[in-house]
Amino acid sequence: MKILLSLFCALLFGAAAQAAGLECVVPSKPGGAMDLTCKLAQKGLAGLRETPNPPPSDMHITYLPGGIGAVAWHSLVSGRRTEPNTLVAFSGGSLLNLAQGKFGKVKPSDVRWVAALGADYGMIAVRADSPYKTLRDLVAALQANPQKVLIGMSGTIGSQDWLKMALLAKSAGIDPKALRFVALEGGGEAFTAMHANFVHVVSGDASEASLYASGNTRVLAVLSEQRLPGVLANVPTAREQGFDVVWPIIRGVWMGPHASEAEYRQWVATFDRVLASPQFAQMRAASGLYPFGLTGDALAAHVKQAVDDYGKRAAELGLVR
Repeated sequence: MKILLSLFCALLFGAAAQAAGLECVVPSKPGGAMDLTCKLAQKGLAGLRETPNPPPSDMHITYLPGGIGAVAWHSLVSGRRTEPNTLVAFSGGSLLNLAQGKFGKVKPSDVRWVAALGADYGMIAVRADSPYKTLRDLVAALQANPQKVLIGMSGTIGSQDWLKMALLAKSAGIDPKALRFVALEGGGEAFTAMHANFVHVVSGDASEASLYASGNTRVLAVLSEQRLPGVLANVPTAREQGFDVVWPIIRGVWMGPHASEAEYRQWVATFDRVLASPQFAQMRAASGLYPFGLTGDALAAHVKQAVDDYGKRAAELGLVR
């Protein structure tokens, strides 16, 4: 019922937003990596203002949280199918939800995949005053008594934040079902809950950690093949600490299914220009993301393969509906 009400409100809101020009929809609450994705798209498009054939207008950002992305998905696919100037942020977590049937009986081809703007990685963080100084400290506490550690995550069981911790637990000989998770709506909410001491640990993304990498946050590990440059350069990988867990994350935007082919191809060409800009590379790095750019048909093929791969991994853990 809550999701249906949110969807109804989203459809009403969409009618007003359509008249307001170019829009990027964040399918979560403000402050997380989905928000960051729209803001990066906004900056990238703004960088084309002084070039031939600039975007039609300045992009504004709106928020449609609910159902771990389901409200935004169904808002566009059901009620706003033809809008040519509405883009929606997505991540690897969105693709994982598709693979598990969390958006209902839908498939990647139900929308148009416009552009991947960069790559992100999973990470594990605690408060700066936490007794867990390293990832090994946290794992030791989970091995001793997993019920004493509250883990904040975006989404529910089966989400990518849940899977990150599940894979870490399995690598340490811990049953993932023994862990205690608190489901939250977006990375911003997860960090807020941790700083309020409502949860003890956040399973999230490196880009989110870069936003909150202040004196009150300690990042225990990044889930990348090697250490990341930038703000988190001194954070060791999980592999360095003896846990072979790597979790890359794609970040980008899609649009509704019934915009015309010409409108879709125009957006693909526009983001090709964005991705080719040296200034955009600097914007992406400042956002805590790493090079990974695909558009149009190449992105659609990548998404289809990723959803298939996520489906197989989820099935192995008994998560597919």
